[in-house]
Amino acid sequence: MATVHHRTATVAGQELFYREAGPAGAPVVVLLHGYPTSSFMFRGLIPALAERYHVIAPDHLGFGLSAAPPVSEFDYSFDALADLTAGLLDQLGVTRYAVYVQDYGAPVGWRLVLRQPEAVTAIITQNGNGYDEGFVESFWKPVRDYQREQTAETEAAIREALSLEAIRWQYLHGVPDPSVVSPDTWHHDHALVSRPGNDEVQLALFRDYATNPPLYPALHEHLRTHRTPVLAVWGENDEIFGPAGATAFADDTPRAEVHLLDGGHFLLESHGDEVAGLVLGFLDRLGAAAR
Repeated sequence: MATVHHRTATVAGQELFYREAGPAGAPVVVLLHGYPTSSFMFRGLIPALAERYHVIAPDHLGFGLSAAPPVSEFDYSFDALADLTAGLLDQLGVTRYAVYVQDYGAPVGWRLVLRQPEAVTAIITQNGNGYDEGFVESFWKPVRDYQREQTAETEAAIREALSLEAIRWQYLHGVPDPSVVSPDTWHHDHALVSRPGNDEVQLALFRDYATNPPLYPALHEHLRTHRTPVLAVWGENDEIFGPAGATAFADDTPRAEVHLLDGGHFLLESHGDEVAGLVLGFLDRLGAAAR
């Protein structure tokens, strides 16, 4: 099994934690995590990919083991998270890579794709939304209410998402056998988002999520013109980003590979081996075609 290295780098004055594994010189795969987790969500996928690929999985600022400066010291936005990710890749000398996105990793990844279209060789999206069709209204209505108006009532509804029970729900909802999901996951995430001041970080990003759907038309145009290969592997029982978000990729990428699996939002926790097999098969076929 490949050795996984746990590293830190200082980018634009901020300390970012990242996991790295795989042969030097091998094609690079960048893994971008979602809310409320970190590169910890990829702890099983990284060794599987690293037998043949060079894998880099950072923690976004404010998440996981990266620094979490208060909102008074850093203006949290998805643009800012993308800037830091791009800076880290520059430091590591990464100029070409496939990107795997999940949840919040998607808006970070789409910004990287749109800024440097030639750098991204392939897109793997696992419950990482890029289409309006993916939003499940029952989940997103309180978020949109909070984005429109910050009141005591709208903020209280959003703060529920920071609770241990809400994070547990994200991991277990839609999983046919919840006993396969380790409780370490939601306790780990909850402990880190509960650091002093981190609630304000997360509220800032919930507000800034409104900047993401307006980028979708540019992403769709990119997919049509650049024909970037796409693999969408999705927990079809996800009630945050529903399966329509996966199938919509075929609208702009007719040869997109779409797989709906009987799982939830954090599909790697219940279907890790299956997802790894699909990702490796997809990447290997691209490599064979290039050769």
